[in-house]
Amino acid sequence: MIPVQLDIQGLYSYREKQSINFNQLTAAGLFGIFGAVGSGKSSILEGILLALYGSTERLSDRGEKNSMLNLQSDQVLINFTFHAGKNNSKTFMARYEAKRNKKDPEKVDPATHTFYEKSGTDWTPLELRAEDIIGMKKEHFKQTVIIPQGKFREFIDLTPGPRAEMMKELFGLERFDLSGKTGTLLREVKDEKIRLDAKIQTLEEYTSEQLTEKSELLEKIKTESDQVGKEVNDLDIQLRQLEKFQEKHASWIEFKRMRKELVEQKPQIDKQRLLHQEFITAKNHLRPVWNQINDLNKDHEKFQVSITDCTRFEAEFEKEILQLEVEEKELKQKNQNRPQREGKIRDLKKVIEIKQLQEDLAQSQAHLETLKPSIDSLQETQSKLDSQSQNSDRELDSLPVADSSNLADLKSFQRQWKELDEQIGHQQKLLKQFELEEKVVSQTLERLQSKIPADFEKVEDWLQEQKKKISEVEKMRENALRNMGLHAHAHLLEDGKPCPLCGAAEHPNPLSAEKQEKEARQMDLRLSEEKNILEDILHLTQQLKEQQLYLDNHRRNIQSKGQENLQLGEKLSKVLEQINHLGISDGSSLEEKIASLENSHQQRESILKAQQELRKNWQANREKLDKEQAAFQQAQLKKETLSSQIQSKEKDLHDPTFCKGFFSRGVHEIEAAISKVEKDIENALKDWEGKVAHLQEVKTKQTTNQADLKNFKIQLEQADLKLSKLQSEFENLKIEHGFEDEARLIRLFEHSLDAEKVAREIQQFDQRLALAESRISELEQEKEVVEFQEEQFLQSKAKFHLLKSAAEESRKRAALLEEEIKIIKEKLEEKLLLTQSKEKVEKRETYLRELERLFKGSGFVKYVSSIYLKELCNTANQRFMKLSKNSLSLEIDDDNTFWVIDYLNGGKRRLLKTLSGGQTFQASLCLALALAEKIKALNQADQSFFFLDEGFGALDRNALRVVFETLKSLRHENRIVGIISHVEELQQEIGVFAKVELDQEKGSQVSYSY
Repeated sequence: MIPVQLDIQGLYSYREKQSINFNQLTAAGLFGIFGAVGSGKSSILEGILLALYGSTERLSDRGEKNSMLNLQSDQVLINFTFHAGKNNSKTFMARYEAKRNKKDPEKVDPATHTFYEKSGTDWTPLELRAEDIIGMKKEHFKQTVIIPQGKFREFIDLTPGPRAEMMKELFGLERFDLSGKTGTLLREVKDEKIRLDAKIQTLEEYTSEQLTEKSELLEKIKTESDQVGKEVNDLDIQLRQLEKFQEKHASWIEFKRMRKELVEQKPQIDKQRLLHQEFITAKNHLRPVWNQINDLNKDHEKFQVSITDCTRFEAEFEKEILQLEVEEKELKQKNQNRPQREGKIRDLKKVIEIKQLQEDLAQSQAHLETLKPSIDSLQETQSKLDSQSQNSDRELDSLPVADSSNLADLKSFQRQWKELDEQIGHQQKLLKQFELEEKVVSQTLERLQSKIPADFEKVEDWLQEQKKKISEVEKMRENALRNMGLHAHAHLLEDGKPCPLCGAAEHPNPLSAEKQEKEARQMDLRLSEEKNILEDILHLTQQLKEQQLYLDNHRRNIQSKGQENLQLGEKLSKVLEQINHLGISDGSSLEEKIASLENSHQQRESILKAQQELRKNWQANREKLDKEQAAFQQAQLKKETLSSQIQSKEKDLHDPTFCKGFFSRGVHEIEAAISKVEKDIENALKDWEGKVAHLQEVKTKQTTNQADLKNFKIQLEQADLKLSKLQSEFENLKIEHGFEDEARLIRLFEHSLDAEKVAREIQQFDQRLALAESRISELEQEKEVVEFQEEQFLQSKAKFHLLKSAAEESRKRAALLEEEIKIIKEKLEEKLLLTQSKEKVEKRETYLRELERLFKGSGFVKYVSSIYLKELCNTANQRFMKLSKNSLSLEIDDDNTFWVIDYLNGGKRRLLKTLSGGQTFQASLCLALALAEKIKALNQADQSFFFLDEGFGALDRNALRVVFETLKSLRHENRIVGIISHVEELQQEIGVFAKVELDQEKGSQVSYSY
């Protein structure tokens, strides 16, 4: 988990919203959050815990939320944005919000706690908890990622049971709890064995003899079925021929009946045929001309009405045009006086501008009179400050100049001298201590090597030999178990009958159950003893490796400390040589020289500081004077500009006599007069333009009406000519097609006859009659069709169905027998497979019983948890030994209890709680870093985050420096470390930090060092 941003409002001392942006803090690798006690530093961590898990370290979410809420705030609102997931590739936001109850402000309503995942630019709500996103519970999160105040040593204070449970949950060690899985598999195998036995019993009725008997019966039924089938095929051919004659005979009778019906309908069809011919002739030749004559009569009447209307409109248009021309002339005359009226309006507007400029001129004159006294006062103050500055410069010149670089060099030499003296003494003490410890470790190593038997040169050879012994005992034990399994079949042996396993007919030495069980127990006991010896060898190997590692470390430390001591002596000689070159012989002379230079430097600094304040006042007064003078010049320029503008405007007036009376009036009165005249001018123009447009519109309508009148008269003459021509043509067509009776012709026009339908009915009648005649003639040519006997056909058909039923019955019997034979074969195959499966299941049951015995209880999980804890301890020791200057290391025993190895006291082991406060902090820090490192590897992350709020006040300066160097080195391991502290030494060492300050009105405020 990598933090991105924390928005916090209303929590504890955070009254106003504060945003802590972690991007630049985490980019530094090591950053701090600093502030005075009670400023709200630790509340940042509590805000993160509240956003992720819904509760803080100090107060739970239930019943204590009112104590979290700032007394002057109405709600707690926390938004925490962070990276998580595999390699921290996803971005999430945790939101926590709780508000005061509106009715009872002492209570807080239930909080809303939601998680979101960033998808592009959007946030998608999630139905997940922090445990699902980060992968650990709150208790483990506080021990590996964010360690709140007072909880830093919680991990090492856990009892062995909870500590092992924590390792199990963090690293998923439940996968090594195989007892339950083994028991489940064993129960499944037993159930499978019972199921196989039940299935084999249900298949006992199926035998090979039954299969042979059914196969012989099937062959006999197939022979009988083939004979009956041949007879059925011969009779089927005869029936198919008779069926064809039956169908043709029925068709012959049907066509004779249809011909009789059609002959009876023929007279009515002939009458319809004649009416259809007359209707088609009238429709195609006479009806189009008749329709044209009717249309022309209608057009003739319409043209006559239109000519009458156009004649009436002509007189009305002439009268309206005369009246509009008179009105347009009057409006045009009124608009010709417009330029003179507009000129007077422009003069009045200039009068308004002149009056406004006169007012501005009076204000500018008053402003100039107020600026003059202020400028005189500032000039007098400036003269006094110039005099004070000159006096200060003369005083500064009279003092001797102190060389600040010389003073800094002397202080540096003094500090280096003291530090090197202390380091040389400390290094010599450590060197003696390491030499003593080396002897103790060498003696311990010799004592451990003496435990190796004389037969073996190395402990590794002893280990390999013991593994071979265990392998041989296991083989003997498997042989005993196999004999016990064979004994289960011993009750089946009978003299003279073959063995069910090997087939032998003689059984000279059957297995004894008691003997095999005794041998198996002896093998189990021996195997347990050999494994105990193997455990001792492994423990001895581990001790030898550890002691050899301690011996190598002490020898390297002795060599390293000796070189460091020589280097420190050389550095001290160089420092003393440089001090002698400056003419200083001893430490007291150096201190006197530094005090003298510091006194001179302080006097000079005091004068410079006073001079700096004087210059600041001089500069401020100078800026005010320049500003006032610039304002005076600007006001003077404005006054002159306004006077010039007034004179220019007065010269631009075209009619000064007309405007003279308006200078005494108010601006609003003048503007009202201008508005009235402008409105009258605008209305006059609009009336004239509207009248001109209306006149033009009426003239256009008059022209259109005259053109329509002329067009309608022409169309009326053309319609009369066409009507006369069509009437003559219609009379000729009546004579040509024999329709002299016009009334009869009109009835044909109005007849509702469906010509297409009648023509289709006549055509269908002719086709059906021709088809009947043709088919009857064709069928009577076959003698068998006319002479067909229905009774003879039915007798043959009945005989066929009887034989067919017999053949079908034979086929069904054969099919049933085939199905039975198929089932018997399948069951026999299934029986064979089940027998083979049972043998495999029995073998698997034997193996699982052995595994169940091995994994019984949770001993294997505890064993794996101990391995993880030992590995964690080894990782922590890489830093802890460095922090303790190789004087202490951590160790965990078989009961998962932490111990401390004290190399200053002969490598003796003592309880962790005997450490001092600073040493306990160092041990807790190393274990927490090691645990976080393992979780980082587990999550496959490139970076990991570690935040602590604890313990720096318990360390001395040297221990604090070592811890700080350790934290800085984590940046090379791609680790991000955050520190919360009020210790000033840390604030001086860490360059990137956020500072929290408590404002009495605004609450906690966050600022940054960058």
